[in-house]
Amino acid sequence: MEDSELERDQPLTPAGRLFLQPLMDQVINCAIASVDPLDIEAFKNVVRNSVMLKHPRFCSLMVRDSGGREHWRRTEVNIDHHLIIRHQPLSDDSEDDAVNDYMADLSFSSPLSMDKPLWEIHLLVAHRTAVFRLHHALGDGISLMSMLLSSCRRIDDPEKIPAIGGVGASSSPRKQLGLLTLLKVVWYTLIYVLELSIRTLWLRDKRTVLSGGAGVELWPRKLATSSFSLEDMKTVKRAVPDATINDVLFGIITCGFSKYLDIRSPKALKEGHQITGVAMVNLRPHSGLQDFSKLMDGKSRTRWGNKFGMLLLPVHYHGDCSNPLQFVERAKAMIDKKKLSLEASCSYKIGNILTSLFGAKLASILNYRIVCNTTFTMSNLVGPREKISLASNPVKYIRVSSSSLSHAVTMHMVSYAGTADMQILVAKDVIPDPKVLAKCLEDALVEMKEAAVKT
Repeated sequence: MEDSELERDQPLTPAGRLFLQPLMDQVINCAIASVDPLDIEAFKNVVRNSVMLKHPRFCSLMVRDSGGREHWRRTEVNIDHHLIIRHQPLSDDSEDDAVNDYMADLSFSSPLSMDKPLWEIHLLVAHRTAVFRLHHALGDGISLMSMLLSSCRRIDDPEKIPAIGGVGASSSPRKQLGLLTLLKVVWYTLIYVLELSIRTLWLRDKRTVLSGGAGVELWPRKLATSSFSLEDMKTVKRAVPDATINDVLFGIITCGFSKYLDIRSPKALKEGHQITGVAMVNLRPHSGLQDFSKLMDGKSRTRWGNKFGMLLLPVHYHGDCSNPLQFVERAKAMIDKKKLSLEASCSYKIGNILTSLFGAKLASILNYRIVCNTTFTMSNLVGPREKISLASNPVKYIRVSSSSLSHAVTMHMVSYAGTADMQILVAKDVIPDPKVLAKCLEDALVEMKEAAVKT
């Protein structure tokens, strides 16, 4: 290797190395549907002039040195090599079903080529949809969404980029650190980090019709969409004192799962049966979308990359759905305790230390075991508040999913202009009817709103 190449090469972060391991190889798939037909040349110009091609990670190959350690190496980018253009309809199904089926296939059968920078864009011309495929080693969801929106413009003011900043974030109980609160922080942190360790070693959820396990990441997938009105979620939030949108979301998940379990396996579970989820938590100083210029600034505390921790979030089966607001109240009680802990920060730091000291392979095995021993993955990303356009084409929706995990069900929610779309990716041999599960989740919010209006 020449000296000039050594100077250009930059090592991957520990999190970036983790996401390149076979057990944890992750690609983020983001579908952006437009209102008008796609103008391919206009789209190419937007990509060509975007900040994405100014970011070194998107202009670099991932290479390994003689010791097997990964590095980024700068290269020339040919946009045409990153665009996959499909003019013909994917199928005779509806637009949503056709795009969802396409993304489901991508999630388990189409890794990104290592011969070029780790991103590509699929233009589904007949369906007016662009699918951005971005390797998780390039950055986390917040980094990538912030970068993507820097190329978009507001419909109401085309000179402005979409509003940047957290939406619906609540103040943390740890802001006022009295002695009692400090003791709770220490206690909950110890308990939850211990639980995370035990989950890694042997403890696993009891099997249900939602359970996956080792090897399930290789099984074919189906994808369905649940759509929620943010105004309806806020109505429910106001009916439960001091609740947040995330409390409502996990109340919906608990209620929706309970409904689905009753359909698939009636009377098979005991009341209170625990189903554990894995959630990713943003660890940056500010919640929500980030100012892209700060992400690019190496001296900023809000830096580019994978900056998130892991939380274990238990939900419980309840056959009685007569008072749906109780699901939100239970979710709030659980999440309030999680907010008091440093579980997410500890999981991030422990993961970095393990990767740095013992290598990414061991860290990936431990992360894989956590996923195998739990039931579902959940992420929630705040998108733009107002309608936006990409390449002067109004955006209809933004939906995100990822590569398959050993979970049989993974859920990724993104809000956009008053609506939150949740992509429910399932192993179809375990959950053959994801649309039924999606409907159960939507019905849960409808029932919660009706109960909230009556209070």
